Amino acid sequence: MSDGARRARVVDPAVEIHPQVGIHPQAIVHPDAELDSSVTVGPWTMIGPGVNIGAGTVIGPSVLIEKDTTVGAGCQLSKGAVLGTDPQDLKYEGEPTELVVGERTVIREYATLNRGTAASGRTTVGDGCLLMAYTHVAHDCYLGNGVILSNAVNMAGHVHIEDHAIVGGLTAIHQFARIGAHAFIGGASRISQDVAPFCLVAGSPAKLYGLNSVGLARRGFSAEVRQALKQVYQILFSSNSNLSQAVVRAREEAPQVAEVKLLLDFIEGSERGITT
Repeated sequence: MSDGARRARVVDPAVEIHPQVGIHPQAIVHPDAELDSSVTVGPWTMIGPGVNIGAGTVIGPSVLIEKDTTVGAGCQLSKGAVLGTDPQDLKYEGEPTELVVGERTVIREYATLNRGTAASGRTTVGDGCLLMAYTHVAHDCYLGNGVILSNAVNMAGHVHIEDHAIVGGLTAIHQFARIGAHAFIGGASRISQDVAPFCLVAGSPAKLYGLNSVGLARRGFSAEVRQALKQVYQILFSSNSNLSQAVVRAREEAPQVAEVKLLLDFIEGSERGITT
């Protein structure tokens, strides 16, 4: 074990805790959990076996990290968050699985994140994400880096959300659906098909409303890339061709910058169909 880490122990309220340790006397930490020496843990929090917490992470009061969960450095876990609980899947038979949360991710009040199942073995949340209050990340989901889930977003199992996508509050996402990078989903939407990268979708049922132009500008995409994506969007969604034909045409006519290739590859790889 490195000098910067320590083996956590069960904390008895009657035992005096050195202030540098950072574990509140009314927190309970399993002997098999491992916390960096700079981690702080609030009162009434419970941390179970097989949990590993990175440097500088702040865990608030009344948090439950049940077991087999890794939380990276510099994260914030707010009151009542629940991580690493069993998947809500009747096929789950107790097989060992895990939850992995990257660095600098913020998990707000009463968000719930389940471990994976035998299907993939893991639920993953990337670096720099923001999961607002009451969000639910189900078993075997994958969130890339910089993803934002607004209040009460509810994900079914096996959902895949790519980097820097934003999902509005009260949105429900169907199992196995994919949301592409830099997409924006309006609040109170129902997502049953894939959402293409760089696109703006909203509604119940969800409909396509154009490119996420404001988001792309804010993220610093060049004018040339934004123009290329606009050209591809017109070919894909504003022509008389079906989507498969439009993809072929876009590969022939549009500038093949990396963002265009990512968009076209995503559409070709869709199994649930694309939200239009």
